[in-house]
Amino acid sequence: MMKTMITEMFGIEHPIIQGGMHYVGFAELAAAVSNAGGLGIITGLTQRSPEDLAREIRRCREMTDKPFGVNLTFLPIVKTPDYPGYIRAIIEGGVKVVETAGNNPQKWLPGLHEAGVKVIHKCTSVRHSLKAEAIGCDAVSVDGFECGGHPGEDDIPNFILLPRAAETLKIPFVASGGMADGRSLVAALALGAQGMNMGTRFIATKEAPVHENVKQAIVAASELDTRLVMRPLRNTERVLHNAAVDRLLEKERTLGPNLRFEDIIDEVAGVYPRIMTDGEMEAGAWSCGMVAGLIHDIPTVKELIDRIMVEANAIVRERLAGFVAA
Repeated sequence: MMKTMITEMFGIEHPIIQGGMHYVGFAELAAAVSNAGGLGIITGLTQRSPEDLAREIRRCREMTDKPFGVNLTFLPIVKTPDYPGYIRAIIEGGVKVVETAGNNPQKWLPGLHEAGVKVIHKCTSVRHSLKAEAIGCDAVSVDGFECGGHPGEDDIPNFILLPRAAETLKIPFVASGGMADGRSLVAALALGAQGMNMGTRFIATKEAPVHENVKQAIVAASELDTRLVMRPLRNTERVLHNAAVDRLLEKERTLGPNLRFEDIIDEVAGVYPRIMTDGEMEAGAWSCGMVAGLIHDIPTVKELIDRIMVEANAIVRERLAGFVAA
């Protein structure tokens, strides 16, 4: 057990959060993480409707009596999801933590706060973190350049980004991107974070409800096997290298400034069910962090979290303490 501002805020045992991941963050994984003392998170928009989300929250509630959260990503798209409906499902489901991502969540904060919900917003820069603090978010998840998914456009790795956040923010934050083990957790705490958020590492667990091919691909990958796509569209995403990613990057090269989203739709739209559920590893581009290089096995969630905490405590009590002269 480790006590930080994040464990206190969310009522959890260990300062470990499972990030929202498309077609990964189902009730099975969220419940497993929460039961192991972390904060599990259901990915809201993987559920097709607010009714589906309400059902998934109930399903998670049957598997754990510990706190868990819901991720809600605010997308800048024409056909906007039914955000009021999703928020209603979260509040009525008694969920007390929401991880927001994407666009500014400001207009939704009063309703969530009124219902006693704590909001942690994903940010890829200090300026976005300060904005999240200013609009009333309770905490932020600071995503370094190493992270899978969207690292923003500044390319600042966590060794710089986390201490910068610590210098500037008054609200607590967790480190996200490159987090895999006890070393990650202790390093994040040393740099000023109050915990860590793991995405890719939680996909390679027994309970992650994804195809075995996905888990094996992460274990097989090294830290050199991710690529950045959609950079010309200023919608950069870190993904695992495969044939579809090569095709996508070739289109980016040949079309140059003329590239439009429509040109790469085959490689990025609707690929998650085919990959995560059906295991078609070449179907398209899917988010994966550089941290794949540190992932060598597929433990249960409890084995993973217990191992992280044992390692973290040993580093703090023995290794680091040993460096301090008596």
